Amino acid sequence: MSTVKVGAVREHEFPVEKAAVGSIDFNEDVTLQVFTPYQGRILETFAKVGDDVKKGQMLFTIDSPDLLQACSTLISAAGVLELTTRALKRLSLLYESKAVAQKDLEQAVSDQQTAEGTLKAARDAVRIFGKTEAEVDAIIKDREADSKLVVKSPIDGRITARNAAPGLFVQPGNAPAPYSVANTSIMWMLANVAESDVSAIHVGQEVEVTVVTYPNKIFTGHISAINSNVDPNTHRMLVRSEIEDPHHELRSGMFARFAITTGAPVRSLAVPLDGVVREGDGTMTVWVTTNRKQFTQRTVKIGERKDGLRQILDGLQPGELVATEGAIFLSNMLAIGQAGG
Repeated sequence: MSTVKVGAVREHEFPVEKAAVGSIDFNEDVTLQVFTPYQGRILETFAKVGDDVKKGQMLFTIDSPDLLQACSTLISAAGVLELTTRALKRLSLLYESKAVAQKDLEQAVSDQQTAEGTLKAARDAVRIFGKTEAEVDAIIKDREADSKLVVKSPIDGRITARNAAPGLFVQPGNAPAPYSVANTSIMWMLANVAESDVSAIHVGQEVEVTVVTYPNKIFTGHISAINSNVDPNTHRMLVRSEIEDPHHELRSGMFARFAITTGAPVRSLAVPLDGVVREGDGTMTVWVTTNRKQFTQRTVKIGERKDGLRQILDGLQPGELVATEGAIFLSNMLAIGQAGG
C-alpha cells in the first residue's frame, strides 16, 4: 500500500479541441526543382538527398557547349578591340603629322567604338552563365575558354530528390530535375480528419502538432487547405496544415498528431493519469476512499487528457478522495483476490 497515494478530486481547465493523426511532408509550395539553364553533361555533383544547403551553394557543374561558345566569342571580341585600339592610336599619330586623311581617322574611331560595344555584349553574354567580373577578366587575360557551368541552389533548404550523376546529359526543363530543394522552415502535416469533425474545422485555424521523435515538444501552425472530397471507405477528409519548423527538426514521413481548438475551454473534474485504470473489459475505473485505508472501485466516464490529468465526465464528485498513484496496483490486487476466490 506504500505505492498508493491519495488526493482530492479537483477541477481543471480542458480545451475543447479536435484531434487527428497524419504524417509530415515537404511543403510543395516552397519546393523547387533545380534545372540546368543550358544543356550539357554533368561534370560533378556536390550534394546528396537529405543534405541541408544554403542559397547560392553549388549543387552540380556541367560542361556547357553554349558557355564554351560565349567564352570563345568574348576572347575574339577582346582581340578585335585590342587591334582596333592600336590602329586608332597609330592613325591618330599619323593624322597629327598630316599623313592620313580625316576620314581614315574617323573610320578608325568608328571601328574602335564598335569593337568596344561588341566586347561589352560578349562580357554580358558570359555573365549570364553565372561568371563573375573577375572570372570574365581572367578568361580574357588567359585567352582560355571556360566551359564549366556552375548550378547553385536558389534557396535555403534540404535536398529532397537527386537525379544528377556525372556524365548525364541534361537540358533545361527536361524532367526529372537534377535536384529538388525544399524550404524546410515550414513543413506540411497531412491529416485524415473524421467526417463528423469537418464542420468544426476551417482554413486558417491554428493547430498544435506533436511527433513521436519529440514527444514533449509542440510544433505550431495553421490549416492551409481542406480537401473537398470525403473518402467513401474511411469517411475521412484530408486536411493540410503548414507547420513552423525553424530548427529543421521535422522529417518527411514522420507520424504526427494534431490538435485544433474548436471552442472555449471548459472546467471539469480531473484525476492524475496514474489514478485511472483501463480494465480488461474496456471500462475505466478509479479507486475511491474515505479514510485513506479502504478503497472502493468505481466506474467513470473519461474525456480528454491535459497536463498529466484525465478529464472525468461522470462518476465522481468534487472533493472526493481517490488513489492518484498506484491505482493499477489496487486493480491487480482485486483481480488476484477474485481469481483466488
